[in-house]
Amino acid sequence: MESGLSTLLSVSIDFETSHLFFPRIIHWLLACLFLLVLVFRVIPFLAAVRRGEHSLPIIGESMDVLRFFGTLALIAAYFYLMAAIGNLFPYTGYGFLFVSMAFVLLMSLLYMHERTRKNLGIAVVNAIVAPSLAWFVLAKLFNITLP
Repeated sequence: MESGLSTLLSVSIDFETSHLFFPRIIHWLLACLFLLVLVFRVIPFLAAVRRGEHSLPIIGESMDVLRFFGTLALIAAYFYLMAAIGNLFPYTGYGFLFVSMAFVLLMSLLYMHERTRKNLGIAVVNAIVAPSLAWFVLAKLFNITLP
């Protein structure tokens, strides 16, 4: 009786695959949530489009070409420059800090409708404070290596 209970309470861990336990759970949860969204939101919306009650939000609407392609270009430049400048200052996070400041400022200017002195000041302060705070918390408090 005792040997049956001891085998029931013993745990063996396969260390070659144990790191995949939680990612598998997360993948299955995300897949189930995707199916729920598909069933309860997307399929009824597409049925309403087919009946003519709704229209597809992408087709037939005007597009802000400057902001769309400007955003894509800024994101691509952000990742490229973060690695390039990060290589100049390895293991300091300055690549993240300096490029994030420029990125936040340029994105703010791209989406700013009225460029008043007050709005520009707010954008500059935000571009300096937000990345600096993120850099301080991640790089200095948590010792996370940033590019």
